[in-house]
Amino acid sequence: MSSSTRGLNAFLVRGRVTPPLDPGFAPAILAQRRLADIAAASPRSLAVAIAVEQPGGSVYRRETWTFAERDPEAEAGHALCERLIKSMLWGRGGSRIWVDGPDDLVAFLRHHYANDAAGRFDADMMRRVYDSPLEVIRASRASFPESRGGSVAVGGGLNGCRIGFDLGASDRKAAAIIDGEVVFSEEILWDPSHQADPKWHFDQIMDSLNRAAAHLPHVDAIGGSAAGVYVDNEARSASLFRSVPPDQFDRVRRLFHELQAAWGGVPFAVANDGDVTALAGAMVADVGGLLGIAMGSSEAAGYVPCERGLTPWLNELAFTPIDYAPDAPVDEWSGDRGCGVRYFSQQALPRLLPAAGIEVDDSLPLPERLVALQELMAAGDERAARVYETIGTHFGYALLDYADFYDFEHVLLLGRVVTGAGGDIIQTHAKNVLAAEGTDRPVTFHSVSERDKRHGQAVAAASLPRIAR
Repeated sequence: MSSSTRGLNAFLVRGRVTPPLDPGFAPAILAQRRLADIAAASPRSLAVAIAVEQPGGSVYRRETWTFAERDPEAEAGHALCERLIKSMLWGRGGSRIWVDGPDDLVAFLRHHYANDAAGRFDADMMRRVYDSPLEVIRASRASFPESRGGSVAVGGGLNGCRIGFDLGASDRKAAAIIDGEVVFSEEILWDPSHQADPKWHFDQIMDSLNRAAAHLPHVDAIGGSAAGVYVDNEARSASLFRSVPPDQFDRVRRLFHELQAAWGGVPFAVANDGDVTALAGAMVADVGGLLGIAMGSSEAAGYVPCERGLTPWLNELAFTPIDYAPDAPVDEWSGDRGCGVRYFSQQALPRLLPAAGIEVDDSLPLPERLVALQELMAAGDERAARVYETIGTHFGYALLDYADFYDFEHVLLLGRVVTGAGGDIIQTHAKNVLAAEGTDRPVTFHSVSERDKRHGQAVAAASLPRIAR
Protein backbone atom coordinates (compact mmCIF):
# COMPACT_ATOMS: atom_id res chain seq x y z
CA MET A 1 0.00 0.00 0.00
CA SER A 2 1.26 3.47 -0.73
CA SER A 3 2.81 5.63 1.96
CA SER A 4 -0.22 7.93 1.79
CA THR A 5 -2.76 5.33 2.96
CA ARG A 6 -2.67 6.13 6.64
CA GLY A 7 -5.80 6.07 8.77
CA LEU A 8 -7.55 3.13 7.10
CA ASN A 9 -8.05 1.16 10.31
CA ALA A 10 -11.64 2.36 10.76
CA PHE A 11 -12.50 0.86 7.38
CA LEU A 12 -10.71 -2.49 7.72
CA VAL A 13 -13.07 -5.42 8.21
CA ARG A 14 -12.24 -9.00 9.11
CA GLY A 15 -14.28 -11.44 7.07
CA ARG A 16 -16.64 -14.11 8.34
CA VAL A 17 -14.00 -16.66 7.32
CA THR A 18 -10.42 -16.19 8.57
CA PRO A 19 -7.43 -17.51 6.63
CA PRO A 20 -5.79 -19.90 9.13
CA LEU A 21 -2.26 -18.63 8.48
CA ASP A 22 -3.16 -14.96 7.96
CA PRO A 23 -5.47 -13.75 10.75
CA GLY A 24 -4.77 -10.08 9.95
CA PHE A 25 -6.12 -10.35 6.40
CA ALA A 26 -8.36 -7.33 5.58
CA PRO A 27 -10.29 -8.02 2.36
CA ALA A 28 -10.44 -5.11 -0.06
CA ILE A 29 -14.07 -5.74 -0.95
CA LEU A 30 -15.19 -5.49 2.68
CA ALA A 31 -13.33 -2.21 3.23
CA GLN A 32 -14.94 -0.70 0.13
CA ARG A 33 -18.38 -1.84 1.34
CA ARG A 34 -17.72 -0.31 4.75
CA LEU A 35 -16.74 2.97 3.08
CA ALA A 36 -20.14 3.04 1.38
CA ASP A 37 -21.93 2.26 4.68
CA ILE A 38 -20.07 4.94 6.66
CA ALA A 39 -20.48 7.51 3.89
CA ALA A 40 -24.22 6.87 3.72
CA ALA A 41 -24.53 7.84 7.41
CA SER A 42 -22.18 10.84 7.33
CA PRO A 43 -23.37 14.37 6.51
CA ARG A 44 -19.82 15.25 5.39
CA SER A 45 -19.50 12.43 2.84
CA LEU A 46 -19.09 13.30 -0.83
CA ALA A 47 -20.10 11.19 -3.82
CA VAL A 48 -17.28 10.68 -6.32
CA ALA A 49 -17.41 9.51 -9.94
CA ILE A 50 -14.32 7.87 -11.47
CA ALA A 51 -13.54 6.59 -14.95
CA VAL A 52 -10.47 5.10 -16.62
CA GLU A 53 -10.01 5.51 -20.36
CA GLN A 54 -7.73 3.77 -22.83
CA PRO A 55 -6.48 5.83 -25.80
CA GLY A 56 -9.14 5.28 -28.43
CA GLY A 57 -10.32 2.24 -26.49
CA SER A 58 -12.56 1.20 -23.67
CA VAL A 59 -13.90 3.36 -20.85
CA TYR A 60 -14.92 2.06 -17.44
CA ARG A 61 -16.87 4.18 -14.93
CA ARG A 62 -17.51 3.71 -11.20
CA GLU A 63 -19.10 5.56 -8.31
CA THR A 64 -17.55 5.75 -4.84
CA TRP A 65 -17.28 8.07 -1.84
CA THR A 66 -14.88 10.26 0.09
CA PHE A 67 -15.26 12.94 2.76
CA ALA A 68 -14.96 16.70 2.98
CA GLU A 69 -11.45 18.12 3.36
CA ARG A 70 -11.54 18.80 7.11
CA ASP A 71 -13.37 15.61 8.01
CA PRO A 72 -11.18 13.22 10.08
CA GLU A 73 -11.98 10.45 7.58
CA ALA A 74 -10.98 12.47 4.49
CA GLU A 75 -7.48 11.05 4.20
CA ALA A 76 -8.73 7.48 4.50
CA GLY A 77 -11.54 8.18 2.03
CA HIS A 78 -9.04 9.50 -0.51
CA ALA A 79 -6.79 6.47 0.05
CA LEU A 80 -9.69 4.09 -0.55
CA CYS A 81 -10.48 5.95 -3.79
CA GLU A 82 -6.88 5.42 -4.87
CA ARG A 83 -7.09 1.69 -4.06
CA LEU A 84 -10.24 1.42 -6.19
CA ILE A 85 -8.62 3.30 -9.06
CA LYS A 86 -5.59 1.00 -8.89
CA SER A 87 -7.88 -2.00 -9.37
CA MET A 88 -9.60 -0.22 -12.26
CA LEU A 89 -6.27 0.62 -13.93
CA TRP A 90 -4.87 -2.88 -13.72
CA GLY A 91 -8.17 -4.61 -14.45
CA ARG A 92 -9.44 -2.47 -17.30
CA GLY A 93 -6.43 -0.39 -18.30
CA GLY A 94 -6.18 3.30 -19.12
CA SER A 95 -3.99 6.33 -19.62
CA ARG A 96 -6.58 8.82 -18.36
CA ILE A 97 -8.26 8.92 -14.95
CA TRP A 98 -11.41 11.06 -14.90
CA VAL A 99 -12.52 12.32 -11.47
CA ASP A 100 -15.63 14.19 -10.40
CA GLY A 101 -14.72 14.89 -6.79
CA PRO A 102 -13.29 17.50 -4.41
CA ASP A 103 -10.14 19.46 -5.18
CA ASP A 104 -8.13 17.83 -2.41
CA LEU A 105 -8.92 14.33 -3.76
CA VAL A 106 -7.66 15.32 -7.21
CA ALA A 107 -4.52 16.81 -5.63
CA PHE A 108 -4.06 13.64 -3.56
CA LEU A 109 -4.21 11.45 -6.66
CA ARG A 110 -1.86 13.62 -8.71
CA HIS A 111 0.64 13.64 -5.86
CA HIS A 112 0.36 9.86 -5.52
CA TYR A 113 1.14 9.15 -9.19
CA ALA A 114 3.96 11.69 -9.26
CA ASN A 115 5.62 11.10 -5.89
CA ASP A 116 4.66 7.82 -4.19
CA ALA A 117 6.81 4.90 -5.35
CA ALA A 118 3.82 2.60 -5.91
CA GLY A 119 1.94 5.35 -7.74
CA ARG A 120 4.92 6.14 -9.96
CA PHE A 121 5.12 2.45 -10.85
CA ASP A 122 1.46 2.41 -11.93
CA ALA A 123 1.86 5.63 -13.91
CA ASP A 124 5.02 4.43 -15.65
CA MET A 125 3.52 1.07 -16.56
CA MET A 126 0.38 2.65 -18.04
CA ARG A 127 2.61 4.99 -20.05
CA ARG A 128 4.58 2.03 -21.39
CA VAL A 129 1.45 0.07 -22.26
CA TYR A 130 -0.40 2.89 -23.99
CA ASP A 131 2.49 5.08 -25.20
CA SER A 132 0.83 7.98 -23.40
CA PRO A 133 1.45 9.61 -19.99
CA LEU A 134 -1.06 8.90 -17.24
CA GLU A 135 -3.34 11.89 -16.62
CA VAL A 136 -5.71 12.71 -13.74
CA ILE A 137 -8.46 14.89 -15.20
CA ARG A 138 -10.92 16.83 -13.04
CA ALA A 139 -14.31 17.05 -14.78
CA SER A 140 -18.02 16.78 -14.11
CA ARG A 141 -19.76 13.45 -14.65
CA ALA A 142 -21.54 14.92 -17.64
CA SER A 143 -18.16 15.52 -19.29
CA PHE A 144 -16.89 11.97 -18.77
CA PRO A 145 -16.50 9.83 -21.88
CA GLU A 146 -19.26 7.27 -22.32
CA SER A 147 -18.64 3.74 -21.10
CA ARG A 148 -17.60 1.46 -23.90
CA GLY A 149 -15.71 -1.79 -24.20
CA GLY A 150 -16.93 -4.95 -25.79
CA SER A 151 -15.13 -8.06 -26.96
CA VAL A 152 -13.20 -9.03 -30.05
CA ALA A 153 -13.26 -12.37 -31.80
CA VAL A 154 -10.07 -14.42 -31.46
CA GLY A 155 -8.82 -17.83 -32.30
CA GLY A 156 -8.75 -19.86 -35.45
CA GLY A 157 -9.33 -23.33 -34.03
CA LEU A 158 -6.83 -26.17 -33.88
CA ASN A 159 -6.80 -27.29 -37.49
CA GLY A 160 -3.52 -28.01 -39.22
CA CYS A 161 -0.09 -28.48 -37.69
CA ARG A 162 0.39 -25.95 -34.91
CA ILE A 163 2.80 -25.07 -32.15
CA GLY A 164 1.56 -23.50 -28.95
CA PHE A 165 3.84 -22.07 -26.28
CA ASP A 166 3.38 -20.59 -22.82
CA LEU A 167 6.09 -18.45 -21.24
CA GLY A 168 5.98 -18.19 -17.46
CA ALA A 169 8.42 -16.73 -15.00
CA SER A 170 9.81 -20.11 -13.92
CA ASP A 171 9.11 -22.43 -16.85
CA ARG A 172 8.30 -22.39 -20.52
CA LYS A 173 5.94 -24.90 -22.13
CA ALA A 174 5.42 -25.94 -25.72
CA ALA A 175 2.93 -28.24 -27.43
CA ALA A 176 2.69 -29.70 -30.93
CA ILE A 177 -0.81 -30.23 -32.28
CA ILE A 178 -2.08 -31.93 -35.43
CA ASP A 179 -5.74 -31.25 -36.26
CA GLY A 180 -6.65 -30.82 -32.62
CA GLU A 181 -4.65 -33.76 -31.26
CA VAL A 182 -1.74 -32.98 -28.94
CA VAL A 183 1.17 -35.10 -30.16
CA PHE A 184 3.82 -33.56 -27.93
CA SER A 185 4.05 -31.26 -24.93
CA GLU A 186 6.95 -30.35 -22.71
CA GLU A 187 7.87 -28.09 -19.82
CA ILE A 188 11.37 -26.67 -19.29
CA LEU A 189 12.52 -24.67 -16.27
CA TRP A 190 14.05 -21.26 -16.98
CA ASP A 191 14.73 -17.96 -15.23
CA PRO A 192 14.02 -15.18 -17.74
CA SER A 193 13.50 -12.29 -15.31
CA HIS A 194 17.22 -12.20 -14.48
CA GLN A 195 18.45 -12.31 -18.09
CA ALA A 196 19.49 -8.98 -19.63
CA ASP A 197 20.42 -10.16 -23.15
CA PRO A 198 17.48 -10.10 -25.64
CA LYS A 199 19.24 -12.79 -27.68
CA TRP A 200 19.07 -15.17 -24.70
CA HIS A 201 15.27 -14.82 -24.69
CA PHE A 202 15.09 -15.32 -28.46
CA ASP A 203 17.26 -18.45 -28.30
CA GLN A 204 15.36 -20.01 -25.40
CA ILE A 205 11.97 -19.56 -27.03
CA MET A 206 13.32 -20.76 -30.37
CA ASP A 207 14.63 -23.89 -28.65
CA SER A 208 11.14 -24.76 -27.40
CA LEU A 209 9.62 -24.11 -30.83
CA ASN A 210 12.21 -26.34 -32.51
CA ARG A 211 11.62 -29.14 -30.01
CA ALA A 212 7.88 -29.03 -30.71
CA ALA A 213 8.36 -28.73 -34.47
CA ALA A 214 10.37 -31.97 -34.45
CA HIS A 215 7.06 -33.78 -33.84
CA LEU A 216 5.23 -32.17 -36.78
CA PRO A 217 5.51 -32.82 -40.52
CA HIS A 218 5.43 -29.06 -41.05
CA VAL A 219 4.37 -25.92 -39.15
CA ASP A 220 1.24 -24.06 -40.26
CA ALA A 221 0.91 -21.62 -37.35
CA ILE A 222 2.40 -20.66 -33.99
CA GLY A 223 0.48 -19.22 -31.05
CA GLY A 224 1.90 -18.03 -27.76
CA SER A 225 0.89 -17.15 -24.23
CA ALA A 226 3.22 -14.96 -22.18
CA ALA A 227 3.14 -13.03 -18.94
CA GLY A 228 2.84 -9.32 -19.67
CA VAL A 229 0.97 -6.93 -21.91
CA TYR A 230 1.09 -7.53 -25.67
CA VAL A 231 -0.34 -5.32 -28.40
CA ASP A 232 -0.09 -6.39 -32.06
CA ASN A 233 2.36 -9.13 -31.02
CA GLU A 234 4.59 -6.53 -29.37
CA ALA A 235 5.69 -6.68 -25.74
CA ARG A 236 4.66 -3.41 -24.11
CA SER A 237 5.31 -4.48 -20.52
CA ALA A 238 6.43 -7.86 -19.21
CA SER A 239 8.03 -9.07 -16.00
CA LEU A 240 9.76 -11.77 -18.09
CA PHE A 241 12.00 -9.07 -19.56
CA ARG A 242 12.43 -6.88 -16.49
CA SER A 243 16.26 -7.21 -16.56
CA VAL A 244 16.60 -6.11 -20.19
CA PRO A 245 18.09 -2.58 -20.20
CA PRO A 246 15.80 0.18 -21.50
CA ASP A 247 18.12 0.91 -24.42
CA GLN A 248 17.68 -2.69 -25.61
CA PHE A 249 13.97 -3.07 -24.94
CA ASP A 250 13.03 -2.29 -28.55
CA ARG A 251 14.61 -5.64 -29.48
CA VAL A 252 12.38 -7.34 -26.92
CA ARG A 253 9.37 -5.35 -28.08
CA ARG A 254 9.79 -6.84 -31.57
CA LEU A 255 10.91 -10.25 -30.34
CA PHE A 256 7.88 -12.17 -31.58
CA HIS A 257 8.03 -10.48 -34.97
CA GLU A 258 11.62 -11.73 -35.23
CA LEU A 259 10.50 -15.22 -34.30
CA GLN A 260 7.74 -15.12 -36.90
CA ALA A 261 10.24 -14.08 -39.55
CA ALA A 262 12.53 -16.94 -38.51
CA TRP A 263 9.65 -19.37 -39.16
CA GLY A 264 9.02 -18.09 -42.65
CA GLY A 265 6.22 -15.70 -41.75
CA VAL A 266 3.67 -18.36 -40.75
CA PRO A 267 0.58 -17.02 -38.95
CA PHE A 268 1.83 -16.05 -35.50
CA ALA A 269 -0.13 -14.64 -32.57
CA VAL A 270 0.84 -13.84 -28.98
CA ALA A 271 -1.54 -12.94 -26.16
CA ASN A 272 -1.33 -12.23 -22.47
CA ASP A 273 -1.19 -15.47 -20.49
CA GLY A 274 -4.27 -14.49 -18.51
CA ASP A 275 -6.33 -14.01 -21.65
CA VAL A 276 -5.20 -17.41 -22.86
CA THR A 277 -6.13 -18.91 -19.49
CA ALA A 278 -9.66 -17.62 -19.97
CA LEU A 279 -9.73 -18.82 -23.56
CA ALA A 280 -8.61 -22.27 -22.42
CA GLY A 281 -11.41 -22.33 -19.88
CA ALA A 282 -14.03 -21.27 -22.39
CA MET A 283 -12.84 -23.96 -24.82
CA VAL A 284 -12.95 -26.71 -22.18
CA ALA A 285 -16.21 -25.70 -20.50
CA ASP A 286 -17.96 -24.36 -23.64
CA VAL A 287 -19.23 -21.31 -21.72
CA GLY A 288 -18.93 -17.54 -21.69
CA GLY A 289 -18.92 -15.23 -18.69
CA LEU A 290 -15.77 -16.98 -17.47
CA LEU A 291 -12.91 -15.67 -15.37
CA GLY A 292 -9.71 -17.64 -15.79
CA ILE A 293 -6.97 -17.52 -13.17
CA ALA A 294 -3.57 -19.15 -13.50
CA MET A 295 -1.69 -19.51 -10.23
CA GLY A 296 1.89 -20.12 -11.26
CA SER A 297 5.02 -18.06 -10.85
CA SER A 298 2.69 -15.05 -10.90
CA GLU A 299 -1.09 -14.56 -10.98
CA ALA A 300 -2.39 -14.41 -14.54
CA ALA A 301 -6.00 -13.59 -15.29
CA GLY A 302 -8.26 -13.27 -18.28
CA TYR A 303 -11.92 -12.86 -18.97
CA VAL A 304 -14.23 -14.23 -21.66
CA PRO A 305 -17.57 -12.39 -21.70
CA CYS A 306 -20.86 -14.06 -22.52
CA GLU A 307 -20.39 -13.39 -26.24
CA ARG A 308 -17.26 -15.59 -26.13
CA GLY A 309 -14.61 -13.14 -27.39
CA LEU A 310 -11.74 -11.55 -25.51
CA THR A 311 -11.71 -7.98 -24.26
CA PRO A 312 -9.28 -5.07 -24.77
CA TRP A 313 -8.87 -4.85 -20.99
CA LEU A 314 -5.56 -5.40 -19.21
CA ASN A 315 -6.86 -8.04 -16.75
CA GLU A 316 -3.55 -7.82 -14.87
CA LEU A 317 -5.03 -8.88 -11.54
CA ALA A 318 -1.58 -9.67 -10.14
CA PHE A 319 -1.28 -5.93 -9.45
CA THR A 320 -4.77 -5.32 -8.05
CA PRO A 321 -4.89 -4.98 -4.24
CA ILE A 322 -7.01 -7.62 -2.51
CA ASP A 323 -5.75 -7.02 1.06
CA TYR A 324 -5.71 -3.61 2.76
CA ALA A 325 -3.95 -4.76 5.94
CA PRO A 326 -1.14 -2.32 6.82
CA ASP A 327 1.37 -5.18 7.06
CA ALA A 328 0.23 -6.95 3.89
CA PRO A 329 3.13 -8.41 1.88
CA VAL A 330 4.95 -6.19 -0.60
CA ASP A 331 5.20 -7.05 -4.29
CA GLU A 332 8.89 -6.83 -5.12
CA TRP A 333 8.31 -5.33 -8.57
CA SER A 334 5.67 -2.66 -7.93
CA GLY A 335 6.59 -2.03 -4.29
CA ASP A 336 2.90 -2.03 -3.37
CA ARG A 337 1.18 -3.99 -0.60
CA GLY A 338 -1.59 -6.54 -0.70
CA CYS A 339 -1.55 -7.25 -4.44
CA GLY A 340 -2.82 -10.55 -5.79
CA VAL A 341 0.56 -11.82 -6.97
CA ARG A 342 1.66 -12.36 -3.35
CA TYR A 343 -1.42 -14.48 -2.61
CA PHE A 344 -2.21 -16.47 -5.78
CA SER A 345 1.15 -17.65 -7.02
CA GLN A 346 4.33 -19.32 -5.86
CA GLN A 347 5.26 -15.94 -4.37
CA ALA A 348 2.92 -16.70 -1.46
CA LEU A 349 5.16 -19.55 -0.27
CA PRO A 350 7.98 -17.60 1.46
CA ARG A 351 5.32 -16.15 3.78
CA LEU A 352 2.95 -19.10 4.22
CA LEU A 353 5.39 -22.00 4.61
CA PRO A 354 7.06 -20.57 7.76
CA ALA A 355 3.65 -19.57 9.14
CA ALA A 356 2.58 -23.21 8.78
CA GLY A 357 5.72 -24.46 10.52
CA ILE A 358 7.16 -25.94 7.33
CA GLU A 359 10.92 -25.50 7.18
CA VAL A 360 12.54 -25.29 3.76
CA ASP A 361 15.90 -23.97 2.66
CA ASP A 362 15.50 -20.26 1.92
CA SER A 363 17.91 -20.62 -0.96
CA LEU A 364 15.57 -23.01 -2.81
CA PRO A 365 13.89 -21.52 -5.89
CA LEU A 366 10.14 -21.07 -5.54
CA PRO A 367 9.23 -23.96 -7.89
CA GLU A 368 11.22 -26.35 -5.68
CA ARG A 369 9.53 -25.02 -2.55
CA LEU A 370 6.19 -25.69 -4.23
CA VAL A 371 7.26 -29.26 -5.00
CA ALA A 372 8.17 -29.73 -1.34
CA LEU A 373 4.74 -28.42 -0.32
CA GLN A 374 2.99 -30.72 -2.80
CA GLU A 375 4.92 -33.72 -1.50
CA LEU A 376 3.84 -32.92 2.07
CA MET A 377 0.25 -32.51 0.88
CA ALA A 378 0.35 -35.88 -0.88
CA ALA A 379 1.61 -37.43 2.37
CA GLY A 380 -1.38 -36.03 4.29
CA ASP A 381 0.54 -33.36 6.21
CA GLU A 382 -1.92 -31.04 7.99
CA ARG A 383 0.52 -28.13 7.81
CA ALA A 384 0.45 -28.30 4.02
CA ALA A 385 -3.34 -28.41 4.07
CA ARG A 386 -3.42 -25.17 6.08
CA VAL A 387 -1.33 -23.45 3.39
CA TYR A 388 -3.89 -24.38 0.74
CA GLU A 389 -6.79 -23.48 3.05
CA THR A 390 -5.27 -20.02 3.47
CA ILE A 391 -4.84 -19.53 -0.28
CA GLY A 392 -8.41 -20.70 -0.85
CA THR A 393 -9.82 -18.30 1.74
CA HIS A 394 -7.86 -15.41 0.24
CA PHE A 395 -9.15 -16.42 -3.17
CA GLY A 396 -12.79 -16.51 -2.07
CA TYR A 397 -12.58 -12.87 -0.94
CA ALA A 398 -10.70 -11.93 -4.10
CA LEU A 399 -13.52 -13.44 -6.18
CA LEU A 400 -15.99 -11.19 -4.36
CA ASP A 401 -13.78 -8.25 -5.32
CA TYR A 402 -13.36 -9.42 -8.92
CA ALA A 403 -17.14 -9.82 -9.25
CA ASP A 404 -17.35 -6.06 -8.65
CA PHE A 405 -15.50 -5.54 -11.96
CA TYR A 406 -16.41 -8.58 -14.10
CA ASP A 407 -19.71 -10.20 -14.98
CA PHE A 408 -18.87 -13.89 -14.55
CA GLU A 409 -20.57 -17.05 -13.36
CA HIS A 410 -17.76 -19.45 -14.23
CA VAL A 411 -14.21 -19.73 -12.85
CA LEU A 412 -11.38 -21.88 -14.12
CA LEU A 413 -8.14 -22.37 -12.19
CA LEU A 414 -4.90 -23.38 -13.88
CA GLY A 415 -1.23 -23.34 -12.93
CA ARG A 416 1.30 -25.17 -10.81
CA VAL A 417 -0.09 -23.95 -7.48
CA VAL A 418 -3.45 -25.69 -8.07
CA THR A 419 -1.87 -28.94 -9.23
CA GLY A 420 -2.61 -31.92 -6.99
CA ALA A 421 -4.87 -32.29 -3.96
CA GLY A 422 -4.08 -28.75 -2.82
CA GLY A 423 -6.03 -27.37 -5.77
CA ASP A 424 -9.19 -29.08 -4.52
CA ILE A 425 -8.69 -27.51 -1.08
CA ILE A 426 -8.29 -24.06 -2.65
CA GLN A 427 -11.61 -24.44 -4.48
CA THR A 428 -13.42 -25.79 -1.40
CA HIS A 429 -12.36 -22.93 0.84
CA ALA A 430 -13.07 -20.31 -1.81
CA LYS A 431 -16.59 -21.72 -2.04
CA ASN A 432 -16.87 -21.57 1.77
CA VAL A 433 -16.15 -17.83 1.65
CA LEU A 434 -18.71 -17.23 -1.10
CA ALA A 435 -21.32 -19.13 0.90
CA ALA A 436 -20.49 -17.30 4.14
CA GLU A 437 -20.40 -13.78 2.68
CA GLY A 438 -23.15 -14.23 0.09
CA THR A 439 -22.96 -13.50 -3.64
CA ASP A 440 -25.38 -11.96 -6.12
CA ARG A 441 -24.94 -14.82 -8.56
CA PRO A 442 -23.92 -18.49 -8.43
CA VAL A 443 -20.32 -19.30 -9.32
CA THR A 444 -19.42 -22.58 -10.99
CA PHE A 445 -15.84 -23.80 -10.75
CA HIS A 446 -14.50 -25.75 -13.72
CA SER A 447 -11.62 -28.17 -13.64
CA VAL A 448 -9.44 -29.84 -16.22
CA SER A 449 -7.01 -32.73 -16.12
CA GLU A 450 -3.81 -32.44 -14.12
CA ARG A 451 -1.79 -32.23 -17.32
CA ASP A 452 -4.06 -29.55 -18.75
CA LYS A 453 -3.75 -27.52 -15.56
CA ARG A 454 -0.09 -27.09 -16.43
CA HIS A 455 -0.14 -27.35 -20.23
CA GLY A 456 -3.64 -26.16 -21.16
CA GLN A 457 -2.46 -22.64 -21.87
CA ALA A 458 0.06 -23.79 -24.47
CA VAL A 459 -2.67 -25.77 -26.25
CA ALA A 460 -5.15 -22.89 -26.10
CA ALA A 461 -2.46 -20.50 -27.33
CA ALA A 462 -2.00 -22.70 -30.40
CA SER A 463 -5.57 -21.83 -31.40
CA LEU A 464 -4.90 -18.08 -31.58
CA PRO A 465 -3.63 -17.80 -35.17
CA ARG A 466 -6.14 -18.21 -37.98
CA ILE A 467 -5.06 -20.34 -40.93
CA ALA A 468 -6.85 -21.44 -44.10
CA ARG A 469 -8.79 -24.61 -43.59
